[in-house]
Amino acid sequence: MQTLAQLRAGKLKGIKRLTLSENLTVFPQEIFELADTLEVLDLSHNALTSLPEEFSNLAKLKIAFFSYNHFTHIPSFIGCENLTMLGFKANQIEKFDEDVLPLSISWLILTDNKLTQLPRSIGKLHKLQKFPLAGNQIERLPDEMAQCRNLELLRLSANQLQEIPSWLLTLPKLSWLAFSGNPCSGKQKFALEEIAYEALEVKELLGAGASGEIFKAYCDIHKKDVALKLFKGAITSDGYAHDEMNACMSTSEHPNLIKVLAKLEGDEKLGLLLEYIPDIYRNLGLPPDFDTCTRDTFHEGSTFSIETIREVAKAIASAAAHLHSRGVMHGDLYAHNILINKEDHCYLGDFGAASFYEPHQKEFEKIEVRAFGCLLEDMLSLCPVKEGEKYAILEEIRVRCMHEDRNRRPLFSEITL
Repeated sequence: MQTLAQLRAGKLKGIKRLTLSENLTVFPQEIFELADTLEVLDLSHNALTSLPEEFSNLAKLKIAFFSYNHFTHIPSFIGCENLTMLGFKANQIEKFDEDVLPLSISWLILTDNKLTQLPRSIGKLHKLQKFPLAGNQIERLPDEMAQCRNLELLRLSANQLQEIPSWLLTLPKLSWLAFSGNPCSGKQKFALEEIAYEALEVKELLGAGASGEIFKAYCDIHKKDVALKLFKGAITSDGYAHDEMNACMSTSEHPNLIKVLAKLEGDEKLGLLLEYIPDIYRNLGLPPDFDTCTRDTFHEGSTFSIETIREVAKAIASAAAHLHSRGVMHGDLYAHNILINKEDHCYLGDFGAASFYEPHQKEFEKIEVRAFGCLLEDMLSLCPVKEGEKYAILEEIRVRCMHEDRNRRPLFSEITL
């Protein structure tokens, strides 16, 4: 992170990335002196409400973040023709005018604002791949959005949608969809043992994500170590914490799903007690980055044998078939949400983007099947030997799962390995 003092002293000339967080209320004009080189601008965690008209002078800008500010409308970015990623998470945005975004946008973040509708011109963003929109007040998606045929990830949770439009379910590349916490969402409540927080001996932090933190803890009632997931608040970047909890509680037991043991008593702390997974398990992949947008990343030098890919595919297809038979869409079927050990046993975790639907609505399952195809594609790309019968079988399954016509994709129960 840089400082405003450095910027004003001319010490940042030639930089490609600028991050300023100093409770700014006015856009610093000195930023325009960096126009020849600046590609990434992060002005999150300030108090900005507007941008200057000459913002388009930042012609080389590719990524811009204005999250956690005080914007009430989306400013115009016309002229920023290299801009591919734009973030306005956690502002107070109510107004989104027509034709204020360049057609180059592929990743648009509007999570946690006050939008009640989207402009019809959103349909012109033909390059749009990733669109987190959870935590607004959207009542209806514009039909023009059906032209966003490259859209792969869409977060609609915690809005006011009265229906999921039929055109949305036919988008050829849609793979990761979340829509819990809407009037049209399926709602289920499940009974689960409740345990007081005081009955736990909370130990070290095991990990953290968008929805909360996971700690190792000893449960005096169960007389064993457990994993305690504490949710950050009522709403997360994927939706409501209660919806994630209900999705976890609905899964029932499966050898490739982490067992849910209990929930915390009362409402003072939102939390679940989960089966403790020892540290011999590791994440199969890493989350997407700026370059991959919707696709996972992996540690440099990562490779997967065809046997490992086959075992992972069998396990995840089985777990997903189990979930969809119960009307649960995981919504975030990714390598970075899979834990694996040296024997290739794995668990599918993180239900923050899960949604409920009626099990007969197979179109939702077919969307998630494409995510499974993407998982296969990512792992097969890291297989050092791309030949042989086993490779050919997995590649054929990948092609079927990623078919642009969802009706030609298999159900998870039809995937045989």
